Amino acid sequence: MSSTSLATAVRPAPGQDTDLLIDVQDLHVHFPTGAGPVHAVRGISLQVRRGETVAVVGESGSGKSVTSRALVGLAGPHARVEAARLHVGGQDAGRFTERDWQRVRGAEIGLVLQDALGSLDPLRTVEQEVGEALRRHGTLSRWDRRGRRAAVEELLAAAGIPDPAVRSRQYPHELSGGLRQRALIASALAGGPSLLIADEPTTALDVTVQAQILDLLAQRKRDGLGLLLVSHDLAVVAAVADRVLVVSGGEVVEEGPVADVIGAPAHPYTRTLLSAIPSAGSRGRRLSPDRAPLPERSIDVDAPVVVADGLGKSFRRRGGAIHAVRDVSLTISRGETLGLVGESGSGKSTVARLLLGLTRPDTGTVRFPGAERPGAGPQLVPQDAFGSFDPRYPVGAVVAEGLGHLDRTRRRARVVELLDQVGLPASVAERYPRQLSGGQRQRVAIARAIGPRPRLLVCDEPVSALDVSVQAQVLDLLAELQAELGTAVLFVSHDLGVVHHVSDRVLVMRHGEIVESGPVQRVFRAPAHPYTELLLDSLPPAVRPIRPPHAPVPEPGATS
Repeated sequence: MSSTSLATAVRPAPGQDTDLLIDVQDLHVHFPTGAGPVHAVRGISLQVRRGETVAVVGESGSGKSVTSRALVGLAGPHARVEAARLHVGGQDAGRFTERDWQRVRGAEIGLVLQDALGSLDPLRTVEQEVGEALRRHGTLSRWDRRGRRAAVEELLAAAGIPDPAVRSRQYPHELSGGLRQRALIASALAGGPSLLIADEPTTALDVTVQAQILDLLAQRKRDGLGLLLVSHDLAVVAAVADRVLVVSGGEVVEEGPVADVIGAPAHPYTRTLLSAIPSAGSRGRRLSPDRAPLPERSIDVDAPVVVADGLGKSFRRRGGAIHAVRDVSLTISRGETLGLVGESGSGKSTVARLLLGLTRPDTGTVRFPGAERPGAGPQLVPQDAFGSFDPRYPVGAVVAEGLGHLDRTRRRARVVELLDQVGLPASVAERYPRQLSGGQRQRVAIARAIGPRPRLLVCDEPVSALDVSVQAQVLDLLAELQAELGTAVLFVSHDLGVVHHVSDRVLVMRHGEIVESGPVQRVFRAPAHPYTELLLDSLPPAVRPIRPPHAPVPEPGATS
């Protein structure tokens, strides 16, 4: 197809189904490697119609993201894409040139990726970013700056961004994660596409922001937009999708209406994914299927491991001080898991840093009663394990970082012992972190953290970036180690389902303050503070705990 013919390329031929936006039959994608070609997608077929949400679900490496990128001509310069049928808007996209794809992307198909900060140009304001999409794919002239500015602000407002005139003049790094994701959606919708492909659009977002993004996508669906949602989160899929395809090893292993697939899964892989979702019904049992029950864990309330009293911390910024933490007090006992929840900016990560000694408090104290052994202070299990490792060192050296008090022979033996404790073979010690999967790297981070036999583990979003089955394995591993070692755990997370599953008590933070605390079952089933109710009501229904009727929850930002 020549580039001059593309003006009519996205218009369906006479007699074709005008509601059918994507029609793919028997899609295959191959990538060349030094060890031979990799068959990443194996015969996937799918259709998306106007006003319909189709979800493609699977874990990392399943082929779901490769499939979505192939549908917009972004599989990669060396990829070989083959299909019995690859139709976009009724036309044969299998014959598109790269120039053809460039004109289709944005005009007919919008693409929203998980990493909004990486997708938006850091050197352009939001107005410039969205305005460029309008100029390329809309009807506005590049010289009509006033009209383009008004159109950008209208798009930002439609995406739910408050004060669009102010936000449009800001750069991506000046926006929160939720606002960046909304700006990316506004940019993807600027050209008026009939189909939106959203690849993990809410994975890293707080529960309330996730709910707002899903509501926005649902509204556009009601306006006739077709949506292809790529995700590993079946709870999110259950809330928004009409049909779902479950993908494993590049193949569709199950598909159908979402109520059928979620409610009565037929394939073992689908059942594994569903069983790995932390929810009210999963508390006290393993998330990984076909394994023995979790070991009993005892809590010694008379043996506090850490006591924080009246913590306060402010940071100076242009325009004044930001009060990150205000008068926070907490105690964690031996063998206990304390969950710490709240949205981005609530102060929960600052509290974690204060307990770890990485930040000095302005006010208040942190004490570790009974901590006689040097080097056995609190240890961190971070969200980004890979980023916390020195890439020059093999795994054995990474795990041995906290074992400097041992001689070389005992240190090597201890590394092997630690790897065995987290379910990794001794041979992993010779490999480098880049050669491991995300779940393996997180296990290495846990092995490193428990090496000095700490009395307190601080887990800061340790599983938020992992697939649900890998997440389940890591959570089960933490529970096993806690029962074996008697370690106290501070579990910091925005994922309320995970916090409910692992915690004994929970603290809810907002604007640097603790607004509610108590046993996790009581707080999640009968919250006393309106903000806690707001968080719980923002959960997808599949993981929302069953609670008695309650009074209406005030809108975000309302006085509580």
